[in-house]
Amino acid sequence: MDEPLEVQDGQVVSMDYTLTVDGEIVDTSENHEPIQFVQGTGNIIPGLERELYGMTIGDSKEVSVSAADGYGEVSDEAYVEVPRTQFPAHIPLEPGTALQVEDQSGQPLFARIDSVGGETVRLDFNHPLAGKQLHFAVKIAALRDATAEELDHGHVHEEGHEH
Repeated sequence: MDEPLEVQDGQVVSMDYTLTVDGEIVDTSENHEPIQFVQGTGNIIPGLERELYGMTIGDSKEVSVSAADGYGEVSDEAYVEVPRTQFPAHIPLEPGTALQVEDQSGQPLFARIDSVGGETVRLDFNHPLAGKQLHFAVKIAALRDATAEELDHGHVHEEGHEH
């Protein structure tokens, strides 16, 4: 009889999950398809990926992940002062407003307005979950070996997906 597949590097993991932060559900796969990722390629946060090794189909687990193993600690260097004149009129200059900007190479960056001053707006480029303890409830829905192409690219390819 074949050994049951278990989560290891090079496996495509299909996983149901619920993420709770400060007692509130902030993300879940409930009522959606499980997420899929190639284990060992850094597609998910390190603290969660490390806890999945050895799980088999149908296994459930509660996992707590520290900020350092999740989205990192809050970094003072991720705050940037920007002149108010650089904001288009349609963007509400209010703390908490989320926006997307581009870096010098045209890559999208996500930020939130932290505070608004007389001449400048302070943007926060920290991940919204930086500095937070993360609590995951996970269940392994399916496992399979990744294809050579998936391993090469480091992510799951949907059936019929041309890349």
